[in-house]
Amino acid sequence: MQKWGILLILIHTLSACTYTEKIRDGKTAYERKQFTVANLLLTNEIKKFKTGTDRGILSFILAETAMQIGNIDQAIENYRLAYDNGFGVDALKGLAFALKQSEQYTEAMQTFKDLSIEIGSPYEYRKDIANCDLAAKWKKEEYKDFFVEPLPINSAFADYSPVLLNKNSLIFTSDRPTSTGEQIYLWTGAGFTDIFIADLETGDAVPWKININSPAHEGTLSFNAERNKAVFTRCSGGKKEDAFCKLFIIEKINAETWGPASQIFPTLKDLNLGHPTLSENGKYMLFSAKAPEGWGGYDLYNAQLLDNGTWSEPALLNRQINTPGNEQFPSLDKDTLYFSSDYLPGMGGLDIFKSFRLENGEWSPPVNLKYPINSGGDDFNYTIIHSVNNLPFGYFTSTREGGNGKEDIYTFKKSPPNPKKDEKIPTEKPKVVAYQYYLDVFVLEKIYAEPNNPNSALLGRKPLTNAKLSTTITGNDQEFLTDSTGKTRITIQPGSLWNFLAGKDGYLNNAATFNAAGLQATPENPIQIVEMEIVLDKIFKNTEIVLDDIYYDLDKWDIRSDAKPTLDKLANTLILNPLIRIQLASHTDCRGVDSYNQVLSQRRAQSAIEYLIGKGVPPGRMVAKGFGETSPTAICVCSRCTEEEHQRNRRTTFKIID
Repeated sequence: MQKWGILLILIHTLSACTYTEKIRDGKTAYERKQFTVANLLLTNEIKKFKTGTDRGILSFILAETAMQIGNIDQAIENYRLAYDNGFGVDALKGLAFALKQSEQYTEAMQTFKDLSIEIGSPYEYRKDIANCDLAAKWKKEEYKDFFVEPLPINSAFADYSPVLLNKNSLIFTSDRPTSTGEQIYLWTGAGFTDIFIADLETGDAVPWKININSPAHEGTLSFNAERNKAVFTRCSGGKKEDAFCKLFIIEKINAETWGPASQIFPTLKDLNLGHPTLSENGKYMLFSAKAPEGWGGYDLYNAQLLDNGTWSEPALLNRQINTPGNEQFPSLDKDTLYFSSDYLPGMGGLDIFKSFRLENGEWSPPVNLKYPINSGGDDFNYTIIHSVNNLPFGYFTSTREGGNGKEDIYTFKKSPPNPKKDEKIPTEKPKVVAYQYYLDVFVLEKIYAEPNNPNSALLGRKPLTNAKLSTTITGNDQEFLTDSTGKTRITIQPGSLWNFLAGKDGYLNNAATFNAAGLQATPENPIQIVEMEIVLDKIFKNTEIVLDDIYYDLDKWDIRSDAKPTLDKLANTLILNPLIRIQLASHTDCRGVDSYNQVLSQRRAQSAIEYLIGKGVPPGRMVAKGFGETSPTAICVCSRCTEEEHQRNRRTTFKIID
């Protein structure tokens, strides 16, 4: 996956983390997300190994930490060293994305091609290769729509999310040393983030002295037009707690005073919300969140301010905007939406796109703002301002190379008209546009590091030729076969709902649903083609397959809430494949009395089966088997097993027996 800038990871991946803990080696520091500590330790540890497996492992981890702290050159060097020392395709994949982010597009394309050959699938990285080619062409274009330059207020720290308070004052987020709190955030090596205010004439920047900053992280603030209401993100959690990011709102009491911050959507628990933006009237809000009902990754949602002062239930924006990747940092300019995505065709990490609100309330297909607004790094938080002659200028944030710090704030202004581009074209009679909508369904299979071992590392996916695809739409059943690229193209209509069942001999059936709500072609883009993927699992008969994320409390066999998604997925697979029977097994590690471990594992296996029965799986299709400690995967002397080896042995599995 494409790596992002440091503070971005807190605010826009919004993942849980441990803030502070003393660490003695680089690998452990990396696992604890203490990336600055890990980078320092690994840089010293790696000197002990010139070549070999250990050098490859440490080089890869060092490259990963370098990506997290924004040292792209160090990352490229160590991904290469890792690959040359036998680390494998993950190092080559990391190298390809790092080269793309450093705008070395020709070399990145070749590395993606090498990666495709190595895993045996041109499909997996076809979009990345096409994006590199497109980005290289954008950079070479003679005429550029905008002039871009960094702001003088940038520091050696993270500075991002700019928004004007008034003509001379810019509000932004930063982790510079004057931020609130004395703790160092070991992810970044800097302080926690606060909301700052900068004088654009003098360049002076200080924490904003209103009731907003706290010892937690605050960031990504947005105003209404009157600048008397603002929304922002706050991420809070103790030293050893999970830090969830939530949305807050503050309102101005008088000319000098702001009221206390109050949380928006307080009932949305265990979800990370961020990057809110307000409409001019303050009654409409967009924000980013990663939720189970989304299209994948982080998606954009909207909400309306109701008459009673509360916000409506968040609603997903349409498929024109949201993708299987990450959509974040929305901003509004009347009926124009600006946002960032790492999935739509772009130049590297997050790219900035714009979309227009159509008459039916939906959003038009996004348009990339191209170079120099976008770069190989992450580009986001685009804020546009219109001058008296209505020529746009404004601000945005970028992690591109050449900046002062990890993230920097840039200003942009419109370039003079391009005579060639703007020369008058003879007026023609408008043509009647015939809109067309297509859905490309790809049926894929997984590529494993060991082809006959479904528990080995997953390298990617490749197309399945002649897979059967059954579809149902409003009672109309259709059947297709995939072509040599694993694809079936289907003509669809906006608003239609498609149910798919894909299958092939030797593979487990899988199902998917596509909702065409929100598809909207325009005269500029009359043909809309969207894609979806259905992955089929190969049948490995009498082979144990480890079920990830199945954990039990000490000495208990109750199904925990964090195990339910994995079991739900297994239940769905069994329902879609009514002719198979499975053995569901539970294993313990070697600690404890043998007889007790045997009983405990049997109870745990039976508990999982009872859960599956409750999901509609017939009991006759499943057998519970507790193995205790008799069948370890990690072979070690019990007193000398590492905690990682104990965890590998303490597992829940299933295998197809009929």
